[in-house]
Amino acid sequence: MVSPLDDALALLAEQPQVLICCDYDGTLAPIVANPADAVPFPDVVDVLYDLAVMPGLRVALVSGRAMRDLRSLSGVDERVTLVGSHGAEFVEGQFLGFGPVQQRLLDELAGRAESIVGDAPGAMVEYKPTSFAVHVRNADPADADRVMAQVAEEILSVDGIFITHGKKVVEVAVIHADKGEAISELRDGAAVLFVGDDVTDERGFAALRARDVGIKVGLGDSAAQYRVPDPAAVKALLEQFARLRGSWAPEARS
Repeated sequence: MVSPLDDALALLAEQPQVLICCDYDGTLAPIVANPADAVPFPDVVDVLYDLAVMPGLRVALVSGRAMRDLRSLSGVDERVTLVGSHGAEFVEGQFLGFGPVQQRLLDELAGRAESIVGDAPGAMVEYKPTSFAVHVRNADPADADRVMAQVAEEILSVDGIFITHGKKVVEVAVIHADKGEAISELRDGAAVLFVGDDVTDERGFAALRARDVGIKVGLGDSAAQYRVPDPAAVKALLEQFARLRGSWAPEARS
């Protein structure tokens, strides 16, 4: 039986230009205890390459990870555009609005975060070029609650920061970043397919237009029009879109 998502993908495949944007963790790679261990699911990168070389298609990964880490972990080549740091990093190591003042603030707050997680086994601070993230996924629930309460009290009330809440994680940035703005920057007139799993992807879904398709991975409230259960389904829908695009003959519609 044809589902509403099937219909939406079929219509999207007939758009002359399509930008395919995917989150990384929890979408193309598993959520793992150690963020440095998150490698793509088998064969999903090959599917991205298949899409990227089709006429009228562009593929991008838009992730909260620093671009250097995203490039290293994903293993993708120049066929796939990378945008790191939740949309703040289009060129590796270059961040608009980041200077010595922001660096000092980042260092100070990250130091506070390290002190907070120091006596909470399993909690950790992940460092990024213009932000840091406090992870409590692997901490005891009581420790996790205490860490997040201290972070809220001692860090999140500071002026000049930008806060992003995720699943068992809070990220503190010292410059503005927005996946929705990143998608708008990449769009260049194309229709968009955006797939993501986390709270941080909601700004991306909110930026989509009527002809675009947003797909939420997993449970939770979302502004996305459609939903798939897990990353395995993401690979399947990307393969489905490749088949639909491959059967669409632009010359027959001119």
